[in-house]
Amino acid sequence: MSVRYTLRDPKALKWVMEHPGRGTPYSTRTLAEEVGLTHHSLIGHLLNGVRKDCDMETAHRIAEAVGVAVLVLFAPPASPDQNGSSTNSKTPT
Repeated sequence: MSVRYTLRDPKALKWVMEHPGRGTPYSTRTLAEEVGLTHHSLIGHLLNGVRKDCDMETAHRIAEAVGVAVLVLFAPPASPDQNGSSTNSKTPT
């Protein structure tokens, strides 16, 4: 299972789409195209609250496209276990 990043605030995403750090404003379709998504629905779902998270790579690509640090828009999981990670935290004896 992939690491999921939670969108902090849909309004913040909307604002940075309209006022990107560089370039022209994004629509849901143009941002989806810029980050390499095959369809714009994920961006729309993040904006309207239907979805609250996305995979780590997509979160980073969205932040990069709008010109902000990923942590401005997204919160990583508090621990790997929250994403069903199968890493073993035991130390060898």
